[in-house]
Amino acid sequence: MANPLLIELFDAAVRAARGEDLLIANSTAGPGVWRYSGPGGAVEVPLPQPGRGKVLVTGAGKAAASLARGLEAVLGDRIDSGVVLVKHGHGQPLQRIAVLEGGHPVPDAAGLAGTRQLMQTVEAASENDTMFFVLTGGASALLIEPAPGLSFADLQAASRLLVNGGAQIDEINAVRKHLSAVTGGRLRQHARCAAFCTLAISDVIGDSPAAIGSGPTVADPSTFQECVAIIERYGLCDALPRTVVEHLERGVAGLIAETPKEKSATFRGSHYRIVASNRISVDAAARAARERGCKVEILTTEMQGHTHEAAHRFAAALRDAASARGDNAPTVILAGGETTLPVKGSGHGGRNQEFALIAALDLQGVDGVSVLSAGTDGTDGPTDAAGAFVDGSTVARARARGLDADDFLRRQDSYTFLDALGDLHRTGPTGTNVMDLAIGLCYQCRP
Repeated sequence: MANPLLIELFDAAVRAARGEDLLIANSTAGPGVWRYSGPGGAVEVPLPQPGRGKVLVTGAGKAAASLARGLEAVLGDRIDSGVVLVKHGHGQPLQRIAVLEGGHPVPDAAGLAGTRQLMQTVEAASENDTMFFVLTGGASALLIEPAPGLSFADLQAASRLLVNGGAQIDEINAVRKHLSAVTGGRLRQHARCAAFCTLAISDVIGDSPAAIGSGPTVADPSTFQECVAIIERYGLCDALPRTVVEHLERGVAGLIAETPKEKSATFRGSHYRIVASNRISVDAAARAARERGCKVEILTTEMQGHTHEAAHRFAAALRDAASARGDNAPTVILAGGETTLPVKGSGHGGRNQEFALIAALDLQGVDGVSVLSAGTDGTDGPTDAAGAFVDGSTVARARARGLDADDFLRRQDSYTFLDALGDLHRTGPTGTNVMDLAIGLCYQCRP
């Protein structure tokens, strides 16, 4: 059931990584220059004199509108125009920048049209213009212009199979980049402006610019050879459209140009700053917990691997805390990252809800413990929930209503199970996207 302290800690984590707030707090605009002094390091970006060049804002990702709104607040009417592409339902009203919406995690026709409109702005920029590119997780599915020889349907099928096949996010993005005309550094190739600055919110473990949103504005270290190995590893060669497999094989043979690499002149003079990451959010939740008198244990900010295995580890740590508790302060356990959940069942849910259901099964009968597992972007998989709450009584409460937790888990129907108990956490779009956050609370006694 919902726990007020867990909600407070999750909200603190989200606020610390919200794009709009970060840019307003950490950047200023002066005559001929925009200055940033926040996470990732200080940078100055030249602004053209009025009438001698334009200031353009483009970008993509679930929280791209939040970052764009921050730039509007700082730069005001210095911005001439722009286009950002976000997931359906994640738009925000902007004054000078158009906000378009598209499908995620599986691309749709709206995303294709939005990508083409965004690229028109990119390609129309002159050498005298300054372009800001705001980037967050979700851009990999939103920026979907197919590479020559591939169709939109090819990209849709490849995305769906990779997401549901259990591939790691970096593997998914490597393949996507090699099927795209815009990610993997190719978008930057189309921008002629000398002054170019990417402002990113990281949704990947390790915060690699090449991985965030499939790196549309940076060099790409992955190769066609790696992509072929990935689809073979997950047994997707026969399931993928033949055109996709042949495209990757032609790349291995050198018949298609590789994505631009580090030594390319394309990226000379470009700036790139990661303004928020999962670590920032976890640290903010930890500070908020300590301010409320709790002891804090940060398990990891690199939680990954199979969702079930991560949930078992998290529940075990909470059980250990429950076994060791006395009359001391409550203990808060934190873990951040992004797990992988292969989809084989016919039910409804996301990795955070399934994480919570696994934890509920492991913690059944343990008094004084609660868990919230949620996506910091406000959406967990193809659902309207960010995640879910569970505690030691969840399985018993469900049983009293005739609901068998193991049966729902087998069908991967965590959403229906948790919704019936009133234990889903619905936040709506949050204005950030720094992966997932699991928060465990162990009271010194029954709450």
